[in-house]
Amino acid sequence: MNFIVRLVISAVAVIMTSYLLEPHVAVDSFFSALVVAAFLALLNVTIKPLLILFTIPITLMTLGLFLLVINALVIGLVDSVVSGFTVNGFWWALLFSLILSAITSILEGISGFRKEEPTNRHY
Repeated sequence: MNFIVRLVISAVAVIMTSYLLEPHVAVDSFFSALVVAAFLALLNVTIKPLLILFTIPITLMTLGLFLLVINALVIGLVDSVVSGFTVNGFWWALLFSLILSAITSILEGISGFRKEEPTNRHY
């Protein structure tokens, strides 16, 4: 249930972000937004950690700013896989990832559905 609610929140954020960046980012339907959100979740769990691992030196040299490039690359990968989702270039993917993150955080805050801190910490 937790995953489904997060997926719907992310899909709504994808649609809102695409409206803000129209015509450079386009989502055909809510179903396409759900697929984009699902692929982003999947890639953020599988591919993104590997990209971060392989780019540790450049990430450290840029004080973490290279992570924005990794986010844009993940968005570009989703663009190439999902047919109902279009991003016009790297810079729009970068801007899309920044705005998507902000809108997702706002929607999670409004809905009261934030990541919960573990309660059984051992110090």
